[in-house]
Amino acid sequence: MPRTEPLLPAVELEPEGPARHAVIWLHGLGADGHDFPPIVPELGLDPALAIRWVFPHAPAIPVTLNGGMVMPAWYDIRAGDLSKRHDEAGIRLSAERVARRIEHEEERGVPASRIVLAGFSQGGALAAHVALRWRARLAGLVCLSTYLVLEETLATECSPANRDLPVFQAHGTLDPMVHLERGVAARDALQELGHPLEWHDYAMGHQVCLEELEDLGAWFRARLAP
Repeated sequence: MPRTEPLLPAVELEPEGPARHAVIWLHGLGADGHDFPPIVPELGLDPALAIRWVFPHAPAIPVTLNGGMVMPAWYDIRAGDLSKRHDEAGIRLSAERVARRIEHEEERGVPASRIVLAGFSQGGALAAHVALRWRARLAGLVCLSTYLVLEETLATECSPANRDLPVFQAHGTLDPMVHLERGVAARDALQELGHPLEWHDYAMGHQVCLEELEDLGAWFRARLAP
């Protein structure tokens, strides 16, 4: 059945010629699709890879943890302990919207096998939720400063096509918002499920750093090489 969700608006960076690959990158809580496009040149990728970069905007919703303030968010966060009380309805609605974005890339001629889902913080949690359950083989998953949501359903909902999906995961050892332990727990769970996972940690907070982008660029080159 066709999806009824409207296509999320997004910032898009097009390659010089026809796109051969696509990276759909989800921002964190309170940010928007303008947050990460500036890092693309720092990855040091060859333009010949012909990557279309897609940075969707999350809708604005009330966020319980922030006193009900309305802000861009992929789902509600109800408690500071990110391992509890996940907003399942909100996660699954946003997952449908991200799925529509994947299908849009397929419609534009980029097969799932050349699409990477990436995300930072809340966006990384949603990217992982979608990628691990996606029906067709993807090119990879990037999880930055993030954690798993609805992990209790993952073993039964994970897609056979992506059971060994390559993952790049990175986290700040000084992160005050998504504590390192949450990232480590996500790493261990993904490795236990059999995912080839490249893990990095850096002496930083809830952010990205140049060393991280250099490592991520190398991972992209390995994943998307002709």
